[in-house]
Order: sequence, then structure tokens, then C-alpha cells
Amino acid sequence: MMKTKPQVLFSSHGGGPLPLLGDEGHKEMVDCLQKIAATLCKPSAIIVVSAHWEENIPTITSGANPSLIYDYYGFPEESYNIGYPCPGEPLLADQIHHLLENAGIAAKLDKHRGFDHGLFVPLKIMYPNADIPCVQLSLVNNLSPAEHLNIGRALQDLDYENLLVIGSGFSFHNMKEFFSNETSDSKAKNESFEGWLLETCFHPSIDAEKRAQRLIEWEKAPAARFCHPREEHLLPLHVCYGLANTSCTVYFSLQILNKKSSMYLWL
Repeated sequence: MMKTKPQVLFSSHGGGPLPLLGDEGHKEMVDCLQKIAATLCKPSAIIVVSAHWEENIPTITSGANPSLIYDYYGFPEESYNIGYPCPGEPLLADQIHHLLENAGIAAKLDKHRGFDHGLFVPLKIMYPNADIPCVQLSLVNNLSPAEHLNIGRALQDLDYENLLVIGSGFSFHNMKEFFSNETSDSKAKNESFEGWLLETCFHPSIDAEKRAQRLIEWEKAPAARFCHPREEHLLPLHVCYGLANTSCTVYFSLQILNKKSSMYLWL
């Protein structure tokens, strides 16, 4: 039987637990993720590459029933009682580890680590029943764009029926700007980077090699370091593209916390 390609989504996951608390600045994000989930074939398992987990080498959760990590602070008490009791998927974790090692990428399994909010916030919106096994994959703390593309490429040989891979980050992630008054200059910078990102991920005239090079050299994009003073929220996109290796099927432009943001889906 021919293996099926996974569905791949880069998701802008919002600010901490706010999308689950009815925050008005996340309404478009919640609606968008619910819309995406409704259009997808319900997956048999989900891999999440979270912006909120960095290790020296790619690390994969391999526990059967991971706990939740409330890796945020200063939010209402209810934020620390959010539940998302989805199971892990040790066999899928083993396969990811094997593929990375076969590609010459040193990797490790972690059977004790839980799931951080980069996983449980978007998935509680998309699949609230928490009945789909999940595995989380870390970033590498050198934040190398090329290395994260290669991690995605190594996962092209995943052999798992009806799989969803989510890069959980944010297309705009300047924390200071989220809490500052918007100016015409800051709005123009936000929009210029979003335009570059949309062109990079979606425009069919850009071939695979050029698209990869643009992502490797993302700092050359307009207002790149304004939108991403640190790139950990962008790099899950690199893993997604390394896996998909083509222009995205559909994109979603939206406002999150009053900033222009985007999501990209490969089917």
C-alpha cells in the first residue's frame, strides 16, 4: 500500500492560554482553527513542533500519557487547571527518532516530558475531545533555519496513516509590540513581513529550492527582526516546509492581538 502524505499546518497559536479564555483579541484565531479542523480529515495521530520547547538536539516525547506543562505566568487561576488528557504515541515517537537518526541528525526520546501550551492550546480548540494521540517534537536551541528545514525533510519518510503535523508558532512575535500602541510605522513593518511570508509560502512561481533559500535567509525579509526579535516562533514553519517541500495549499490571514498574522496549510 502506498503511504499517504501527512496533512501539515503552520499555526499561529496566540498569547499563552488567552485563546481558551474567551479573549476578544483571539476570536479570529479560534474561528480559524475551528474552520481548519472542520476541513481536515480527522487525524489518527498528531505531531506538534512547539516554539516553546528547545533542546540541544531534537527531542521527542515518548510517554504513553504525558502531563500538561503550564509554561506561562501571570494569568487567571483557571489557566492552570486547563485539561487536555490526550494520549501519547510511543510507536510514532520511535519512528520520528529513527528517521532523524537515519538522516544523520542526532535525536533523543523523552518519556517524562509533558505537553506545553504550544500543543494543548491549539488542539483544545481544534479537537476538544482530546481523543487523538499526540507526540511533541522540540526545536534545536541553536535556532538554525537550515537545520530545522532538514528536520522537516527527514520526516518526509514518515509512514503513518492519516497523520497531521502542526508547526505551532506565530507569524508575528514581538512581545513588546503586542502591548504598545500601534503606529503607522509598526503596522507597515508587520504587514511587509507578512506579505513576504505569504509570497514565500504560497506563490506558485517560486520553486522549492528558492523557497527553502528564502526561509534560510529569512532575516533578509522586510522588517524581519522587528517581527521576530528572536526566531523560535518562526522556526516551526521551517520544519513544516521541510516536510511539505511545496507551496502551501491554502493560507489564512487574520488578526491576533491586533497584529496581522497568518497560518499555512499543506494538504
